Amino acid sequence: MSLTTTPTLPAEALAELAAAARVLEHSSFAVRLAGMVGQSVEALKRALPQTFQRGLDSAVRRALAAAMRTALKLDPGHNPTPLPSRWLHRGLMAASGMAGGALGLPGTLVELPVSTTLLLRQIAAIAAEQGEELADPAAQAECLKVFALGGDNPADDEAEAGYFAVRLALAETLKGAVGKNLLGLLPGFLGAVAARFGAPVAVKLSAQAMPVLGAAAGAAVNLAFLEHFRGIAQAHFTVRRLERLHGAELVRAHWPRGMVA
Repeated sequence: MSLTTTPTLPAEALAELAAAARVLEHSSFAVRLAGMVGQSVEALKRALPQTFQRGLDSAVRRALAAAMRTALKLDPGHNPTPLPSRWLHRGLMAASGMAGGALGLPGTLVELPVSTTLLLRQIAAIAAEQGEELADPAAQAECLKVFALGGDNPADDEAEAGYFAVRLALAETLKGAVGKNLLGLLPGFLGAVAARFGAPVAVKLSAQAMPVLGAAAGAAVNLAFLEHFRGIAQAHFTVRRLERLHGAELVRAHWPRGMVA
């Protein structure tokens, strides 16, 4: 009589998967930022005027579209300066945030496409490090997905907000788009990403709108934004690398208990 063994992941892969799950299922930019500026999440949300809230969705869509047109056309690892890429992007994000914060909400809205482009370049660099082929539109779409994975949609209930549930929902918007360039993925996919990215953007705008904080807050908020989405990107593309190595079904079967939607 032969014994069958249940397939499992190597110990190293299990450790990577657990670390990714902690980030992807429990990372909250809103809570992190609220603690940083000493305000509750609700207070931050109230700080954003209704006029800006109404136009936020279109502003986020424009920022994502602008980032998509520029950030993924260039080698994300290209760095014309002697500075390490990580610190170069930190400096650029801080400078962008300072400029936007100094001019209040109008300046922050102008700055949003710039910071989103810088974020997308860093996300793409992480994707390349994890073995993604950035010339492939599907890989480019995965880079954009990071903005959705890193944000909460107020319309979600708890059962619909898990990492794999969000990935599945976003995949639905891409059906029939295989082989298209990234611009061909619009508008449904971009709208789905924008719906979730809008939540952390609203918190970012609210924090930068606080009059006692100004330019310094703009720099700090942008750096927090950068570190948050770097973490989300690292975790997401780690999961995808493990799926390529071991199979998507096996990876999902070993997702930490209680975290699979």
